[in-house]
Amino acid sequence: METTTPLIMEKTSEKNTAAFTHLSTLSQYIIPFGNYIFPLIIWTNYRDRSEFADHHGKQALNFQLSLLLYTLILALIAIPIFVTVFLQNIPMEVIFNDRDFVIRNFDFQSHIGMLSIGITAVVLFGLLKFVEFFLVIYASIKASNGELYKYPITIPFIK
Repeated sequence: METTTPLIMEKTSEKNTAAFTHLSTLSQYIIPFGNYIFPLIIWTNYRDRSEFADHHGKQALNFQLSLLLYTLILALIAIPIFVTVFLQNIPMEVIFNDRDFVIRNFDFQSHIGMLSIGITAVVLFGLLKFVEFFLVIYASIKASNGELYKYPITIPFIK
């Protein structure tokens, strides 16, 4: 559920700053942790100058921090499941006798429930990243139009 509130005649520079704050989160695809570094730099430089830029900076950072939390939760679900299933399917003689490991040794049927949960976590992560991209674009458009925007599924870490 989105919440937008039109503002009256924000300055063009404030709109551009707010929009660029949202777009700077996409730097994560080029620079590691760019989705935290660049919005934080922009927000700390403009939060005292503009209430509009302050709002959008907080929203961008809160959204990225929320996504980090959701990603960590999904990873804590998926990784142990896949490691456990993998290790349970490696015969001990392969490890001790240095035999060739063949993938046909896997027994997926006895672990189908756990694998389903792990695959669901991976799919949810992919869906989260897909939705993130479009929400960032949408938020930047709202900001460039001079509207306040709140991301859905966001935990307000920075108030």
